[in-house]
Amino acid sequence: MKVDLTGKTAVVTGGGGILCSVMAKALARSGAKVAVLDLKKEAAEKVASEINAEGGQAIGVAANVLEIESLKEAYRTVFDAFGPCDILINGAGGNNPRGTTSKEFLQKEDLTETVEKVTTFFDLDPAGVQFVFNLNFLGTLLPTQVFCRDMAKSGKGGCIINISSMNAFTPLTKIPAYSGAKAAVSNFTQWLAVHFSKVNIRVNAIAPGFFLTEQNRTLLTNPDGSLTARGNTILAHTPMGRFGTPEDLTGAVLFLIDDTAAGFINGVVLPIDGAFSAFSGV
Repeated sequence: MKVDLTGKTAVVTGGGGILCSVMAKALARSGAKVAVLDLKKEAAEKVASEINAEGGQAIGVAANVLEIESLKEAYRTVFDAFGPCDILINGAGGNNPRGTTSKEFLQKEDLTETVEKVTTFFDLDPAGVQFVFNLNFLGTLLPTQVFCRDMAKSGKGGCIINISSMNAFTPLTKIPAYSGAKAAVSNFTQWLAVHFSKVNIRVNAIAPGFFLTEQNRTLLTNPDGSLTARGNTILAHTPMGRFGTPEDLTGAVLFLIDDTAAGFINGVVLPIDGAFSAFSGV
């Protein structure tokens, strides 16, 4: 996928992670100046240094997507280095055990069993659920407020890519907070596409299927590399029979960013899932 992003400034939140770091590098190879934002400054700087070593332009910036002042400080750093943002990828997000049930299905005995510690729906920590929702939804909304004001004022427009999930289409078992939060991201993507349409900002989202990351690796694979029961179930419902790789996302991201190829695509949530969302299980 060849896209010319020369002269553009791209901001990637969650850029120190496995998936978003590959997106950041793809943007840099296309000519964009890339600000890699991450809660962990060392992770952001590592990705930025790798981009610079390849001949690109990047800086690593510490930013907490749930704290507006942290984002404003990051904005000033990015603006001073590269100017206003033209492309925003809202990649920060994730799940938390406090918003997760122990079992896929509630059984009556789970409500009285004392031998085994079971987290049922009724035991979910409201603060944990709120954290997951905030991380994914507010973690998309707040960076958009901070980095896209210049886009709206300039008249030149810009592009926003949000990260939804398969959970937004059909919720997975055990993770109600994450599923609900990603559904909110999909809905927000559509709302924002309409809201920003008159200031020439396109807003789309990708919805990755199952990719091995540091956050989910222990849930999907055993220490010896074999699949867990959940990992086997996922692959059994993925017609292409494999997990996605980070590189599977880059073509879709570059396509949606390119005003020539996708200039009339606005408000879509694009599944990248090996046909998981199309498979009925039969």
